[in-house]
Amino acid sequence: MGKYLLAIDQGTSSSRSVIYDHAMSVIASSQQEFPQIYPQPGWVEHDPEAIWESVRTVTEKAMSDASASAPDTTAIGITNQRETTLLWDRDTGECVYNAIVWQDRRTAESCRSLQADGNEATVSGKTGLRLDPYFSATKLAWILDNVGGVRERAEAGKLAFGTIDCFLLWRLSAGKEHATDASNASRTLLFNIHTQQWDDELLEIFNIPRQLLPEVKDCAADFGTATDSCLGGNVPVLGIAGDQQAALIGQAGFENGMTKSTYGTGCFVIANTGQQALLSQNQLLTTVAMRLNGEVTYGLEGSVFVAGSAIQWLRDEMKIVASAAETEAIAESTGVVDDVVVVPAFAGLGAPYWDPDARGAILGLSRGSGSDQVVTATLQSVAYQTRDLVSSMADDGISPGVIRVDGGMVANDWFLQFLSDILATPVERPVNVESTVLGAAYLAAFGAGVLQDSDQIAKNWRCDKRFDPLMSSDRREQLLEGWQTAVGRIRSNG
Repeated sequence: MGKYLLAIDQGTSSSRSVIYDHAMSVIASSQQEFPQIYPQPGWVEHDPEAIWESVRTVTEKAMSDASASAPDTTAIGITNQRETTLLWDRDTGECVYNAIVWQDRRTAESCRSLQADGNEATVSGKTGLRLDPYFSATKLAWILDNVGGVRERAEAGKLAFGTIDCFLLWRLSAGKEHATDASNASRTLLFNIHTQQWDDELLEIFNIPRQLLPEVKDCAADFGTATDSCLGGNVPVLGIAGDQQAALIGQAGFENGMTKSTYGTGCFVIANTGQQALLSQNQLLTTVAMRLNGEVTYGLEGSVFVAGSAIQWLRDEMKIVASAAETEAIAESTGVVDDVVVVPAFAGLGAPYWDPDARGAILGLSRGSGSDQVVTATLQSVAYQTRDLVSSMADDGISPGVIRVDGGMVANDWFLQFLSDILATPVERPVNVESTVLGAAYLAAFGAGVLQDSDQIAKNWRCDKRFDPLMSSDRREQLLEGWQTAVGRIRSNG
């Protein structure tokens, strides 16, 4: 057995590879951003080859920096942006179209048609999800119906569908492995989370040929051998999970009721609901949190489409800040803003509104408003959106005593204090805030037998800083009322 674990984290805006030792200490890490493609309003794509090359580049760099070779490497774990949809040729490995990203809204009308035909109850009952452009099935159907000759090739068995994890596994294994894990499969609208199988009725609803689909395995399982030259040799792939499920594992969220909130491109709150697939009455999602040793753990999830990407918008499009790190000092200086409200619905609104046609707005501007107020209000908007999710969870009977947070935005102490104030709940930031890639490494360690049980992960978790609510309830309610008024102004279906 080698002495290292390789974790690959393929995210929405960047790819990263991290080398860990068996004590789960970071030995080397490499990260690279890649371009976002916006063909028209509401559409978001990635170049599959840009994703693949970024993964190869960061993997080679991390391996080199750690002086790690393939024989040194026990196993690979992969985590990925979920729902993003690819379709490729089984012979050449080339994609027939760009990757359609989870944020993409092009199939909103298709979803409305499916709802009008009475499919919502069947789909949500089997998948725990909603008929929304967020998920993979309508994206896949769009490629099949809008790229010339593709449906015919698919029905002839010449093409393969996958989410990012599946595509990377195919490429890493030189086309020998076509598989995914239960957490990623559960986000496609094609997988029955109760039977843990691809579902024929769902395939018929979305008009998807079964021969496109990968094999579904546990999150820690034998996914075959990676042979790509970026590794310098053969290494087994023993763990795969979607990014939010991997973050829950990285946060040691194995107990019923444990809740984490991740702040990456979007914001995603998942509460562990154990063996109960809790059906939300408040517009949240039921999902596979993890499947280990054949046993399914379910989660209740709320998804916000824009979180860290709102800070990128301030930096890249608005040119208000030069780096995300500047936002903390600006907010400290400005203080809580209650006259300007930013609603960053750049890709519609996710839970609990599910409004794909909503668009972003800045409300309450006056002659005295400036860029610092917009920056601070943008930070606040992420906390408000989290509050919407947590309130919906409470209505479904899940009220965590503490929320563990991770992702790039949680380096900002001002944001986390405001988050705790708005949630009226303690917030804990771990020492290792990169819970997603850490979760992938844990899965690889499970698969390899380096770790035997989840108690070892729980003992590894360490709190860096805890934020307790300080805001008065009157002040909190005043701010939340302003947020709800602003959301009502921009909703298309409100």
